[in-house]
Amino acid sequence: MTNVRHVSETPATQWLKARGVAFSTHVYDYVERGGTGESARQLGVDEHRIVKTLVMQDDAAKPLIVLMHGDRKVSTKNLARQIGRKHVEACVPEVAQRHSGYQVGGTSPFALRKPMPVYVEAGVLALPRILINAGRRGVLLEIEATVLVEQLKAIAVNCALAAVER
Repeated sequence: MTNVRHVSETPATQWLKARGVAFSTHVYDYVERGGTGESARQLGVDEHRIVKTLVMQDDAAKPLIVLMHGDRKVSTKNLARQIGRKHVEACVPEVAQRHSGYQVGGTSPFALRKPMPVYVEAGVLALPRILINAGRRGVLLEIEATVLVEQLKAIAVNCALAAVER
């Protein structure tokens, strides 16, 4: 999993550097609708270690971030119950981009356009190192999972559904 291509900084990498967070960058060829399965295949890593950043909204249309294993789906019903909301749903791409400041497919939880609560699937925090979007399509950051709680104040939830069918 070596990276030989140079990648320019993103707001996310600048944000992490400013806070002294160690990370490595991994570049792959972005494929439209390829998802975490495609990035895992190209990088030769377990898709479970790749964490997708999902922009969602609650019943009051307030945005929130959910960090989920690449090979799992979010149970919006379980998530809503755990965070005390009536329901939670994914934002449409245009709304997600407006809230996060990132293009869908390249959304990072770091350096978001507007502050939002961040929820992370508890199983993600059990992994020593994860790969997560760097704020640009085709670029993942490898970091310690603890960074999510330490830097983002992410709240652990249990809302993963079984593996996504491919």
